[in-house]
Amino acid sequence: MFIDVAEIEVQAGDGGKGAVSFRREKYVPKGGPDGGDGGKGGDVIFVADRNLVTLMDFKYKTFYKAEDGTAGMGKKMYGKEGKNCLILVPVGTIIEEKETGRILADLTEDGQTFTAAKGGRGGRGNVHFKSSTNRAPRTAEPGEAGEQKKLILELKLIADVGLVGYPNAGKSTLLSRLTQARPKIGDYPFTTLTPNLGLAKLQDYRTFVIADIPGLIKDAHKGRGLGFEFLRHIQRTRVLVFLIDVSAVDAKAQLNELKHELELYDPKLLEKPQIVVLNKIDLLEKQNKLKLNGKNQECYRVSALTGEGIDKLASALAKILEELRNEE
Repeated sequence: MFIDVAEIEVQAGDGGKGAVSFRREKYVPKGGPDGGDGGKGGDVIFVADRNLVTLMDFKYKTFYKAEDGTAGMGKKMYGKEGKNCLILVPVGTIIEEKETGRILADLTEDGQTFTAAKGGRGGRGNVHFKSSTNRAPRTAEPGEAGEQKKLILELKLIADVGLVGYPNAGKSTLLSRLTQARPKIGDYPFTTLTPNLGLAKLQDYRTFVIADIPGLIKDAHKGRGLGFEFLRHIQRTRVLVFLIDVSAVDAKAQLNELKHELELYDPKLLEKPQIVVLNKIDLLEKQNKLKLNGKNQECYRVSALTGEGIDKLASALAKILEELRNEE
């Protein structure tokens, strides 16, 4: 099961209370205060892990708590700090505060961490309250409470290339041709219900990651069909591949409608580098160019089924990505 949005609650540990204690040693009948401080509460820390691909675990466990600090002791002994609560999430996870909607962190690199809730400070022992007028204080501080927050976790897959197309356009088949990924493939719409990632490897050792995401339909920007599931992940990709089924009645209309849906959801998506791929040329021969808004747009003609044109497409994608990296 693929889960890309989850709501959880986190609780950092409370600080331990300070101790009220006095020296009790032989020949020192009236020793001074020696109560130690309480230990700090543990923090709640998120850690991005590249081995995870879903937020499914958070569907079953929604509350996470760090350990409380222990109380201080006599002889000025400090209480033990509470253990931190480490929460592993996939790379590409956004952490949002539920009450305010404020984005707290965007974990885009393996091993990246974020402290979502800080543990409470330990209370001071009575040794800190000794004064010239109070030589035997019986006062100590309680520990501070740890932070508690309700959070929304949202996963946006990170990929170099995102495949954009209508259901049954052949995205899953193309992904399996370009990479070693083996997504579910069928001849009916919405075979792909969850995002799939694959690693393309060229003969010259260049590599890049491709995301096959559930197909778009009209009004996907409103959440219709699998719209939000698709559009959320396409925001992370660096290059867009518009996959057009040439066996359809109007290929140009397909391309215009796909771009329109992206623009309505987030106009910045169309600022990304783009490639148009005409798929299923084994079924119908089409021209090598589409006329769009008075301009000719270069297209790549492929058959994901037979493999025709796949090598040329892979090389073109690798070249675009290399140019982007050089610019950066």
